[in-house]
Amino acid sequence: MSEPSADLVPDSPALAPRPAIERRGVLALIDRPLVIAFVSTLGVLGGLLLGSAIASITAILIYIVLALFISLGLDPIVRVLERRGVKRGGGIAIVFGAFAVLAAAFFIFVLPPILNQVAQFVTAFPAAVQDAIGSEWFLALPPDLQDAVGAALDELSALLAKPETIAAVGGGALAVGIGIVNAITASFIVIALTLYFLSSLTGMKQALYGLAPAHSRATLTDMTERITASVGSSLLGSVTLSSINAGVVFVLHVVINLPFAALMAFIAFVITLIPLFGSVIFWILAMIVALFSSPTQALTFGIAYLVYIQIESYVVSPRVMNRAVSIPAALVLIGAMVGGALAGVIGVLVALPIMASLLLIIREIVMPKQALKV
Repeated sequence: MSEPSADLVPDSPALAPRPAIERRGVLALIDRPLVIAFVSTLGVLGGLLLGSAIASITAILIYIVLALFISLGLDPIVRVLERRGVKRGGGIAIVFGAFAVLAAAFFIFVLPPILNQVAQFVTAFPAAVQDAIGSEWFLALPPDLQDAVGAALDELSALLAKPETIAAVGGGALAVGIGIVNAITASFIVIALTLYFLSSLTGMKQALYGLAPAHSRATLTDMTERITASVGSSLLGSVTLSSINAGVVFVLHVVINLPFAALMAFIAFVITLIPLFGSVIFWILAMIVALFSSPTQALTFGIAYLVYIQIESYVVSPRVMNRAVSIPAALVLIGAMVGGALAGVIGVLVALPIMASLLLIIREIVMPKQALKV
């Protein structure tokens, strides 16, 4: 007996088309504007609550990111100690012991002179401005330039002499004191997190490798090791170069007999964290400050520091930053500006390693994949 024709088989309920039912459900939802408004309001409130929660833990996130970057910066030193036969736990103890000694030396011997010289600078600035206006080098300038500079200096002196400015300075000093206390508290948190990350860095990497598929695990392992090595070298190199720069500035100020040696050395350390351009920026700033003391001293400092910049660029920096990924100068400047705008000095410090990592990923993964597409 032959099978019945397909045209005679009744349609199955499961195969019956449902576009009308689905369309009717959507239309029903659209016909309820209050429901749409309620759901949209819940979405907006959820987004606001999520943003508020992230904003409330911003400081904690900064501590975590900073501790992770510091641990990556200290890891190359620990690896050097491991290659010399020291166990990782012993290497971490040695590195943290040296770090604790340096931190204690900074808070005991360096920070008090810096704060003292800040107060001296604010107090002596008006008198230094008046002396500069009556100096020979200022009188030798063209009349128009004298008028412009003199007017600017008079405005600045008048601003500093106002009672509200003095009150603001007093409030700023109080804020600085509170900031120092908060910085010390944050330092203990960052140190504890850094110690944890540094001791468990290998385990964290292995856990990350385990999340990748087996066929991609070797590539992920190679890229992660190269990125972490580049980040560690960049951070350690930046801090080392800035420390050398600060030491040179301090010695030059002492030898040339320029005032505010400790303060200018600290400013040099902070500014020269900006790669490539930091030394030039500080060179201009330091010469302007030195002009208030003596044009001869300013010229001597400018020539000596310019010589150091050349030595740093061609001798010191290539040796210190030998394992860091090369980055175009424009990207370095953009990264420093963006990092400084987002997180201040910390943002400038971590901007270079982040850009180096992104550049390495683009060169090693993205560009080869694009090259295979025809």
